[in-house]
Amino acid sequence: MISSSSTLSFSWLAEGRAFEAVFQTFGSGPQVLFLPAISTVSTRLEWQAVAAELAGQFTVTLVDWPGFGASSRPLATYSPALFEAFLRDFARARFGKPVAVAAAGHAAGYVLRTAGGGEALWSRAVLVAPTWRGPLPTAMGLHPKLYALLHRLVRTPGLGHALYWVSTSRWFLRRMYGRHVFANQNGIDSRLVKEKQRLARQRGARFAAAAFVTGALDPFSERSSCVDAVQRTPFPVLLIVGRDTPPKSGAEMAALTRTGSPRSLVLPGSLGLHEEQARDIVAPLCQFLAQPPVQPLMAS
Repeated sequence: MISSSSTLSFSWLAEGRAFEAVFQTFGSGPQVLFLPAISTVSTRLEWQAVAAELAGQFTVTLVDWPGFGASSRPLATYSPALFEAFLRDFARARFGKPVAVAAAGHAAGYVLRTAGGGEALWSRAVLVAPTWRGPLPTAMGLHPKLYALLHRLVRTPGLGHALYWVSTSRWFLRRMYGRHVFANQNGIDSRLVKEKQRLARQRGARFAAAAFVTGALDPFSERSSCVDAVQRTPFPVLLIVGRDTPPKSGAEMAALTRTGSPRSLVLPGSLGLHEEQARDIVAPLCQFLAQPPVQPLMAS
């Protein structure tokens, strides 16, 4: 277990709002940044088992996204532009040179969004269960205006709070974990569900969470853009996907692996395989990260 006493804070100002992003750094050796999946229950501690194993060979940094985990959660316009800007600013401030990154879910999409632009942030990337489309657009396929309406409703006082409270009940969280996140139902015990609900129900949590669920934090607007970003990465990429991933999300990940550009690996697990199947990820991740460094190329 990672000691909470080692937490630090990255102060960041964007859109007239002050954010405090919580992160931890420990270990020794080459630097690796771990980005948690963006979700209602997002937390840097999803990576703690993997990071603890790597700390003997690497200096690892785990960070909570603005609006999630232990970071501050102000009422702000949570958008792809804001998250991309945060990732660029945090990487510049913390590392100052290209660094290896491991990212899960939507975080993988943001690594791809920041792969070019004339600035080399990443030396190599491990993308675990990479996604680009939020839960409701993936599951329902309705008109985007309906998701935007729901997003606004959840942000409103009173009704929005009530809607969010229902969607973060323990029954609902257990159901979602069982259907989409963990492959092994035995791992979804009362302790896990209680902790996930605590994360989801922190003051101000619904603002960023509603943006994610309704697709307002999607790093890309269509599959082809995500596929193109994978093919154009100017650094080595390892894709890790779960063989038990839900069909719709699995189809999107399969499209990325079919590009033939990055190396891909299929392991047991679903969307949360970096948390549930940490032991399976450690060995291939270490092997990939320990390869001789390459000079990142400028994206064309």
